[in-house]
Amino acid sequence: MVVVSYSGKEINAKLVYYGAGLCGKTTNLESIYEAVPDTSRGKMVSMKTQSDRTLFFDLLPLSFNTASGLTVRVKLFTVPGQVIHNSTRKLVLQGADGVAFIADSQVQEIRANQASFKDLRRNLRENGLEPSKLPLVIQYNKRDLPNIRSEEEIKRMAAMGKEPTFLATATHGSGVMETFLGLIGATWEHLEREHGLKDRFGLDHLGVMQDLAKRFGIEGNTATV
Repeated sequence: MVVVSYSGKEINAKLVYYGAGLCGKTTNLESIYEAVPDTSRGKMVSMKTQSDRTLFFDLLPLSFNTASGLTVRVKLFTVPGQVIHNSTRKLVLQGADGVAFIADSQVQEIRANQASFKDLRRNLRENGLEPSKLPLVIQYNKRDLPNIRSEEEIKRMAAMGKEPTFLATATHGSGVMETFLGLIGATWEHLEREHGLKDRFGLDHLGVMQDLAKRFGIEGNTATV
């Protein structure tokens, strides 16, 4: 749950990367870690099995200072995708302020994606979070592999929902920061409605997003579908 300190001019938010096993959640965080300046990132903590799968979670703390003097602190988490670790996924989701759902673009992973998305919605509700109200973005990862869902198909699916949808190849860093900024943007809009950040801190949503995009060398959300 977001913590807003009006006296200290600080916002603390928790964002979770969710998806089936080996869909690229950890790779996303690793790519973000490489893209963010040393002064804005803490130490990335990763707990993996010998097969390189996340056992408990990955954690990447980030912090940014806005032009108005507000400090924004974000903790990025991933969850283990394997079915047997549902209790851990549920635990990590507690108090989440926004979620990025990472889907594997490969056709053979459609069922795994669907099962993981249903699992996300169920675990959110069991944590007292309403899925329809929580900021959520979707990333279709592994766009460099053969036998993947077409961009046209993904566009059709995206048009049926309200969630911003992104295309990515996380191993190359493509689409990763766009997804991250999309998640920050969706979360910021939610926080604006809940806490009136513009009135309290003089923060304009568009201005903040443009500032972050400039820092990361991104001109617009070019990976959106």
